[in-house]
Amino acid sequence: MKFALQKLKAADLEPVTFDDHVDISELEEMPNDIRSIPDVHVKGEATRNGDTVTFRFSVSGTMTLPCARTLADVKYPFSFDAVEVFSLSPYHQEGEDEIHEIAGEVLDLTPYIKENVILEVPLQVFADDEVLEDALSEGHGWQLVTEEKQEEKVDPRLAKLQQFLDDNKE
Repeated sequence: MKFALQKLKAADLEPVTFDDHVDISELEEMPNDIRSIPDVHVKGEATRNGDTVTFRFSVSGTMTLPCARTLADVKYPFSFDAVEVFSLSPYHQEGEDEIHEIAGEVLDLTPYIKENVILEVPLQVFADDEVLEDALSEGHGWQLVTEEKQEEKVDPRLAKLQQFLDDNKE
């Protein structure tokens, strides 16, 4: 999502509005949990005040993340608002003031959209019960043990101790 500086400088009184779908599929290749992310919807406006341009925009979309229990794909919808401030002054240096400098004659908002989407990735997501039922319960060298299965199956090495538990129940 690119904006010409000339257009932003001319927008002194009237805000520049935008409404578009942005491809940020590069996030799938980065070292994060995002397995897939289709184009996101970005809608907002840019307003100029002196030497600064403020972008207020909202981003919405759906990303596919791994389930924390089963690693199955989970579609995670997200929507958030963001504000990014840029300086048109050639003397501005980026620092701690959260005002970004613009290099060249075109401002590309896509890296800032990507950064804000990465901040929206949750630490854990869990699949629905239907997905959990379809998940594997047994594999090569492992088996999922539930409480019901645990009560049914007693380790043969501990079979002698089982009689003490049976005596306590009576």
